[in-house]
Parts: sequence; C-alpha cells; structure tokens
Amino acid sequence: MKIVILDGNALNPGDLSWGPIREFGEVTVYPRTESLEDTIQRIGNHEIVLINKVPITEEVFEACPNIKLICVQATGYNVVDCEAAKRRGIPVCNVPSYSTAAVAQFTMALLLEVCHRIGHHDRLVHEGKWCESDSFCFWDSQQMELAGKTMGIIGFGSIGQAVGRLAKVLGMKVITYSRSIRPEGKEIAEYVDLDTLLARSDVISLHCPLFPETEKMINAQTIGKMKDGVILLNTSRGGVIDEEAVSVALRSGKIRAAAVDVVSEEPMRRENPLLTAPNCIITPHMAWASIETRQRLLGVVAENIRGFLEGTPRNVVNP
Repeated sequence: MKIVILDGNALNPGDLSWGPIREFGEVTVYPRTESLEDTIQRIGNHEIVLINKVPITEEVFEACPNIKLICVQATGYNVVDCEAAKRRGIPVCNVPSYSTAAVAQFTMALLLEVCHRIGHHDRLVHEGKWCESDSFCFWDSQQMELAGKTMGIIGFGSIGQAVGRLAKVLGMKVITYSRSIRPEGKEIAEYVDLDTLLARSDVISLHCPLFPETEKMINAQTIGKMKDGVILLNTSRGGVIDEEAVSVALRSGKIRAAAVDVVSEEPMRRENPLLTAPNCIITPHMAWASIETRQRLLGVVAENIRGFLEGTPRNVVNP
C-alpha cells in the first residue's frame, strides 16, 4: 500500500521509529502540511492517509479518489468529514483512550505546581536567594495542602476517573458532574449537578469533550457560582472555557489560579487574554505527549491499518 503521513511531527518529532507503519508498504512522511493545496498534492494517489490535525474535507476526497483509509493519530476526529468518507466507503479510524495515564498525571502535576510553585522556587534558589537567606528555609508564595479539599471533575470518562483516583490518593474528596453515571465512577466520586459542583469545589478540573453544549461552559455566570479562591485546571479542550471571563476572574482573585494545557486557538495567539493574566500556568498542549503514550498511539495506528488490510477494521468512527 502507498501510505502518506501529513503531519508526522505532531506524533513523532524524531524520537520514535515509523517502522510499525512501514511494515505495510511505501511510506512518505511530511513533518507538517498547512494548506489545502498541499494536502491534495501530497495525498495524490496514496491509499492510506495518516493525520493528526490536517483537515480532510469533501474537497480533498473529491480530488484524491485513491484514498481507501483515513487514520487519525489521535482520539478526536473532528478534522475529518466523516460523512463524506462514509459515502465513499472509506473508514475513518481513531485511537481512543491511549493517553489516560499521561493526561491524568499531567493534570496533577499542574495542580501541584499551583500549590507549591516548585519551578519558581527552584529558579530563586539558582539565582542565589537561598544562599542570601538568614533562615534555613524560605518561600515567597503561599503553600497549599490538598488533603481534605474537594476536587470537582467535569467529565468523568477514563481520564476524569484517573484524575479522581489520584486526587483521592492525596486525601481529597472527589465529586463529579458528567453526562453519564457509571458504576465504576461511583466508586471514585459522588455524582452531583453542575451548580453543586461549582459551589462545593476547591479545585475544578475539566475533562469533557468540546461540544456545542460544553463550549464556554466556564464563563462569567458559572464562575460566579464558584467558591472564592477556586483553582481551575483544563487539560481537555480550550474552547470549554471563556478565556476572557477566566482572565477577569484571575485578576479579581475570584479564581486563585488557573493551569491550562489547551487554549481556544492553537498555536496560542499573542492576544489571548490568559497570556497576561496573573496566576495562570500555561503549557503548550503537551499533557498527552509522554514518549510511552506516543509509542502506544503509534502501535494502535499500526493495528488499525493491519485490521483494515485483513478486512476487520478497528476503531472505526464512521461505520
């Protein structure tokens, strides 16, 4: 088979091997593809197309009739016109639940950084501030203990549940608001309505997909229902928060601190209000990117291709 990878750097900037994919045929890898014209030209007569964030639209399918399989090297597949693919009998396969452990771990890392500002204090020590101190210890930000605090988790799928388990290890009470109530979730958290979660939580962590009903669900109105001094974490999708409203709440102190790994437009724009907001930690959409996670993802993509070639496609999102 002729296989093209259109934005290979997203998954593999050079520290992984494309060997598992090359097993299935001739592979062409492009680090990134940014225009529709390049997308069409690079796909050409390739039969299997691997993407992460490159849009595959009706126009692409029209121009590239040789496509037989689209593999999304991620869980989200909204960049693909799945109905257009379905009309042509082209399966679209994704990779579900590959990053659960990594994103949960990263979420707690963000929370612990908010509580202790470890990176900040490390820099102070290396600048000589401890050497200059008259005391055996010093700190210049308020420290926070999590035991006994309430973690409110919005969205309680596999990642939300993993975060809940870690929060319980730290002695936190865990409550959740989710579209569906699952038996395994009840063993971790108390299910509550959204208003109750907003009112009771000391820390709110977002783990919901971006749908019309979740877009900007954290806004001026919902922030007003939160505790004063709440901590807000977002490792889901940037669009679930109103960034201007969060910035205002950070400036007023209503939100004590925010830590986000995602923003509404990525790469981040310089005019994003979070960039100049106080007490806001921002990381560049890297929660999923541990080498173990990416290796796992690559392995599932390879198995998706194998399944298709053997006549039993896996992880098809447009059956």
